[in-house]
Amino acid sequence: MARSRRPARKYLIQKPNGQVTQRVQAVGPEHFGILCFDCAKARSKFMLANFYGSVLIAPQTVAHTRGQLQTTLDQVGQACARHQLADLIVAIERTGEYHRPVQRACQQRHLDTRLVHPLTSKQFRLPADPGDKTDDTDLAAIFRAALNGFGLVEPVWPEDYQQLQLLVRHRRDLVHKTTTLCCQIREHLHALMPGYAECFSDLWDSALALPLARVTGSAEPIRQGGGQNLLRLLTQHQLGTRRDSVAKILAWAEAAPPAHPQHALLLQILGALDEDRLRKNQEITALEQRCAHYLAGTPYVLLLVIPGINVVSAADVAGELGPIALYPHANAITGRAGLMPSRYQSDRVDRPDGPLRRRANRRLRTALVQIADNLIACNHYFAAKAVHWHRQGKDARWQRIKVAKAFSRLLYAMVAGRQLFPHPCRQERHYILHKLMEFHRDRHTPMSLTLADLDAATQQLPRSAYATEAQPLAERLKEVQHRKGPQPLADLIPIVLARLGVRSVQSPASEARGPS
Repeated sequence: MARSRRPARKYLIQKPNGQVTQRVQAVGPEHFGILCFDCAKARSKFMLANFYGSVLIAPQTVAHTRGQLQTTLDQVGQACARHQLADLIVAIERTGEYHRPVQRACQQRHLDTRLVHPLTSKQFRLPADPGDKTDDTDLAAIFRAALNGFGLVEPVWPEDYQQLQLLVRHRRDLVHKTTTLCCQIREHLHALMPGYAECFSDLWDSALALPLARVTGSAEPIRQGGGQNLLRLLTQHQLGTRRDSVAKILAWAEAAPPAHPQHALLLQILGALDEDRLRKNQEITALEQRCAHYLAGTPYVLLLVIPGINVVSAADVAGELGPIALYPHANAITGRAGLMPSRYQSDRVDRPDGPLRRRANRRLRTALVQIADNLIACNHYFAAKAVHWHRQGKDARWQRIKVAKAFSRLLYAMVAGRQLFPHPCRQERHYILHKLMEFHRDRHTPMSLTLADLDAATQQLPRSAYATEAQPLAERLKEVQHRKGPQPLADLIPIVLARLGVRSVQSPASEARGPS
């Protein structure tokens, strides 16, 4: 059967979520008002005008206090009654977080509150006032932007998505700070003990490298007593290690060059930096546990079925995308992230494959590109695609955008459709509940919280996936039951299997395309 043709894209002059035309027609232009705010940190300037641009309240300043904001909105209400305004929108220029008090005050009055991007107001200001930039000219530009459908309605996210977004952004900020700390620690460590870091395959995962460096501080204490002195230090400070590591450290100590003359002070700084790093790692682990809790309650948890996507990356993209119902199709995801080429066309000149669009949600773009990196590195299907593209001479950045685009289509089909379907990228079997359980086990999450997250994730699964998800859990149960000693998983897994309605291991059921 031939595919139905996609309907032609409708040509729009205004932004769809900024249109006011029908409301203006309903009440008449002279009875439609636009209240504009140009916000700063502690105060804002506002103006009220009707659709024709007749100023009803001249530009005035209002402080960001509850009393003054209420007085201002009362004044606006009186002006609306005096000038017989039957409908009103509020247009506020976005300024980071400084516009939020004004936005919340207007929303509490149940006013239609819209946001104007600073770049939009700039483009509407330049034609009228190319040489001046004042609060009054900005107000006029905000008015013109809202008049032409560029005062946009900001969708309201549910509480869990708002909290997830704050958590993933805070975690990302801590990761960046920890990376900076690691660079500083490595630099100070090299000044104290040149070449010592090369004795370990991974300086940060090693349980010996930094603790021993903080105890000795240089190669001299290790070299003086030889292997016996090193073993005594390891026993005294309860630092376990393997024999090959001891041999590497001894060989380094014999050949180590002289260290920094300010040895004692550098050792103090190194210890303080390392304590800060360990503290931040603990905070990151706690944040990841909370992110997993919110992720388990959203359909984005279904993304864990794709090899190469873990709990942290799925939570990252869920926190930046928000409710999937806000996106009409998969292209809206990459469109918001700016993962599409810019286009320049004039008469017969058409350059459709320009550079990536500069104006985009950069945090969402980062989350999608990071997932593309993970898929190329850890997913056999996308890794093979990347090798093929590399042989064709495709740029590495082009490859990542291509993978991010393919992933966005998969994401939309899974999350919006609440379904799991066969795809070449799922050639390796990855299981959602097993992945989530292992994530919490690695981070030593309390069993009660782990069980709550597994229950929430079970509610997001299509019924056809229950038997498949039960298979690895049943195998893991057999494994832990044969071990000696206390096994918390042996108490947890039967509860999860009961939630799935499975008492014994069943063969995986095939899943057809379509909603479950």
